Amino acid sequence: MGFFDYFNKNKKEDLEKGLEPTKNSFFNKITKAVAGKSKIDIESLDDIEEALIMSDVSLDTTIKIINRLEARIEKDKYINENELYQVLKYEIEELLNENKTEDIDSIIPKTDAKPYVIMVVGVNGVGKTTTIGKLANQFKNAGKNVILGAGDTFRAAAVNQLRIWAERSDVGFVEKGQNADPSAVAFDTLNSAVAKNADFVIIDTAGRLQNKTGLMQELSKIKNVMKKVVPDAPHEVLLVLDASTGQNALSQAKEFIAVTEVNAIALTKLDGTAKGGVVISISDQFKVPIKYIGVGEQIDQLQLFNRKAFIDSLFG
Repeated sequence: MGFFDYFNKNKKEDLEKGLEPTKNSFFNKITKAVAGKSKIDIESLDDIEEALIMSDVSLDTTIKIINRLEARIEKDKYINENELYQVLKYEIEELLNENKTEDIDSIIPKTDAKPYVIMVVGVNGVGKTTTIGKLANQFKNAGKNVILGAGDTFRAAAVNQLRIWAERSDVGFVEKGQNADPSAVAFDTLNSAVAKNADFVIIDTAGRLQNKTGLMQELSKIKNVMKKVVPDAPHEVLLVLDASTGQNALSQAKEFIAVTEVNAIALTKLDGTAKGGVVISISDQFKVPIKYIGVGEQIDQLQLFNRKAFIDSLFG
């Protein structure tokens, strides 16, 4: 077995292990909904609907899935318990394919932008700083020059935590201390990146409540300041969400996407929750790709999201 075969095998094992709580919860609920029935009929769909919602698939997405199952039952007339899982897998996969967002196949963006600037947003506690550290490590391992900007200046712990990640991954780090102007941090970080010919810049931002107007104005100010140094920055606005919060993560996504030009999502802590059904809802409801998923605490357990691999692991 070659190195990349071994690497991909580990990624698959990490994904399957990370999804195990969701998988067990999901299938336990579905199994109870149809146990002992010789065929899945229209009456059974109410129980399946409840099972999907209890697995933190949103109501809107659940209704879409149930409507598809109902149409399949009407067409085929007879679906038994064994067939249900394959039909359900197929319909969920088809639903996610209709999102029109492409799975990312490489952590290195296909762009000539240099530096490639990523601004990371999200509320406190979702794993923003840890996600930044893991990304920086992966970029560094790919041979890229990386600089981190400590733009979450309202919490001393955030600055210190990001500094530790920068040292751990041996990447550049720019800070101006607690209570400094986040825009000034972004400005200095990008100037440093240009001077050092860096490949990637990752800017952390404050994570106060997403419905605070001041925070959203601050994010806009940071973006405007970035453009003074790198005119097309930021190239990526990465929204970090905590999968263990279930529908609250969906609510946060709606708020941030409404006011910020989010073009990528990282979903953390999938390994610590049975609420992984929220992945299906986020993929279904937003035209923003889930780019990364966290399936463990180790530095290499942030991986690129692939819809087919996710569904295969969930139904495996």
